[in-house]
Amino acid sequence: MAAEGAAVRAQAEAVRRLKQDKADPDEIAKEVAKLLEMKAQLGGDEGKHKFVLKTPKGTRDYSPKQMAIRERVFNAIITCFKRHGAEVIDTPVFELKETLTGKYGEDSKLIYDLKDQGGELLSLRYDLTVPFARYLAMNKITNIKRYHIAKVYRRDNPAMTRGRYREFYQCDFDIAGQFDPMIPDAECLKIVHEILSDLQLGDFLIKVNDRRILDGMFAVCGVPDSKFRTICSSVDKLDKMPWEEVRSEMVGEKGLSPEAADHIGEYVQLHGGLDLIEQLLQDPKLSQNKLAKEGLGDMKLLFEYLTLFGITGKISFDLSLARGLDYYTGVIFEAVLLEPENDHVEEPVSVGSVAGGGRYDGLVGMFDPKGRKVPCVGVSIGIERIFSILEQRVEASEEKIRTTETQVLVASAQKKLLEERLKLISELWDAGIKAEVLYKKNPKLLNQLQYCEDTGIPLVAIVGEQELKDGVVKLRVVATREEVNVRRESLVEEIRMRTNRP
Repeated sequence: MAAEGAAVRAQAEAVRRLKQDKADPDEIAKEVAKLLEMKAQLGGDEGKHKFVLKTPKGTRDYSPKQMAIRERVFNAIITCFKRHGAEVIDTPVFELKETLTGKYGEDSKLIYDLKDQGGELLSLRYDLTVPFARYLAMNKITNIKRYHIAKVYRRDNPAMTRGRYREFYQCDFDIAGQFDPMIPDAECLKIVHEILSDLQLGDFLIKVNDRRILDGMFAVCGVPDSKFRTICSSVDKLDKMPWEEVRSEMVGEKGLSPEAADHIGEYVQLHGGLDLIEQLLQDPKLSQNKLAKEGLGDMKLLFEYLTLFGITGKISFDLSLARGLDYYTGVIFEAVLLEPENDHVEEPVSVGSVAGGGRYDGLVGMFDPKGRKVPCVGVSIGIERIFSILEQRVEASEEKIRTTETQVLVASAQKKLLEERLKLISELWDAGIKAEVLYKKNPKLLNQLQYCEDTGIPLVAIVGEQELKDGVVKLRVVATREEVNVRRESLVEEIRMRTNRP
């Protein structure tokens, strides 16, 4: 018993040291759990098992203030999706495991499988695109423009500071159907441009490439067919790692010949616009490859449409863009933020990619018993990252964010007026006015005014003996302290006029 007691003390000491050294929170949590386990076995505290109050790794709660920022972002995005004529759908949080299997390439190991409950084998959805494809195939839909905003789940080791989580929202917009080339694809890029401009996140760049150009490039560089996908996921790391490291991964880990790797290196460091597309169409090797030629032809068309939309200034044709997902078949794109301007923080908040997407013409066919294909192109807005940036910006600027939309507080300056306050607030609620009242019989006027100051309520409607006799309500503007008497029957109109946000 004494030995066990000593072990518990030693473990407690280890936890204290970790906390002192500000170690990794996950590491601390693990050691704390071990300590609780040891204490429980000692049984001294007969079943008084101490809870660890924390959210699971890679998840977070949202406070009212954070939710207010989040709602603002959602509204901007949904407004844009609706402006482009999209319908909305929803699908279950979990899918049959086999629906998700084999769709994500090397990322499949990040899928959360649910415990077998006797019956169907299920997994939590990893994105919204595969469920969308399943939905189309199952309902035999060949034509739809839809958006879907919902949570997805990935067993990642998340860097939460950079806005990466295990549970997070995705905002997807997709166009499914047989159309003339590149028109829907151009609209997807226009949508990304509109949303990022509207949210005022700072300077951004949308990188564009095409799966066919990549595959053609791999072929002419001498990459064997069987290595296309795995080399593709190496190229995808070029935004995070220098070329030398990516090259050594290709040659060392993935067994590519050094010559092939060097050929790839010549191409993947190129980026530009229409001029680069023209140059590659003349490239002696690439122009001989059917896939690359098709991809370049479409890319040229895409840039012509983007010129008409007036957004080519923010678009870069970038041969290093690979997007690691297996289901892309044509155009792929990714939007990145360029060092957001930030006067308050010394180092710029680098959060990388804030939107991505592309064309996936084969995915629906994978689910259709007859293999009928429905061409699709879509975009996913990285809401969590955008949210991280806006949150940091609000913190830095100390901007006061209102977490309620209350227009008016119904107050009284004298005692015994609770009934009159309740009568008045009921009239306001019935007229659609957002109103609150303090839950006290005789609140002090000062406390009522203070409540408005604290929560940002712009108006106070004060009922008093004299006002009741005169059939008026005293309306006070919190910011300026100006007071006016308003006839009871005009009160609703007056409140609407004064709180009508431009």
